[in-house]
Amino acid sequence: MNKQKTINTFKDLLIWQKGMDIVLDIYKIVASFPAEEKFGLTSQIKRCAISIPSNIAEGWGRNSSGSYAQFLKIARGSLLELETQIIIANKLSLLKENEFEKLSNIITEESKMLNAFIKKIEISILQSNTN
Repeated sequence: MNKQKTINTFKDLLIWQKGMDIVLDIYKIVASFPAEEKFGLTSQIKRCAISIPSNIAEGWGRNSSGSYAQFLKIARGSLLELETQIIIANKLSLLKENEFEKLSNIITEESKMLNAFIKKIEISILQSNTN
C-alpha cells in the first residue's frame, strides 16, 4: 500500500529537504577551498545554495499559488547559478572529482523536482482560472 505523506509545512516538502541537503553538502565542501576564495567563489556558492530552500520556504508562506510558483522559479534560478559555480570551481581544481559528481547529481535531481512542482502548480492555477 502506498501511503502519501501529509504536507503540513514547507519542511515536509521533498524539494525543501533536498535543498537543505545541498546547503549542508556545499558548506562541507567549500570549507576546503583556499582562504583567498572566502569572499569570492566560496561566499557566492554559499549564498546561492542557501537561496534554494529559503525561496521554497518563503514561497510556501505566500497566499497565492502564482506567488509560490514565482518563488520556486527563483529557487530554480539559484540552483542553476550554483551549478554554474561548481562547474567553475571544478575547472579551477577546487573540487575533487567525486565531490563535483555528487553535487552535479543532486543538483540535477533537485532541478527535476522543482520543474515538476512548478508545472503542477501552474496547471493548478490554469485549472482554477477556467472554473
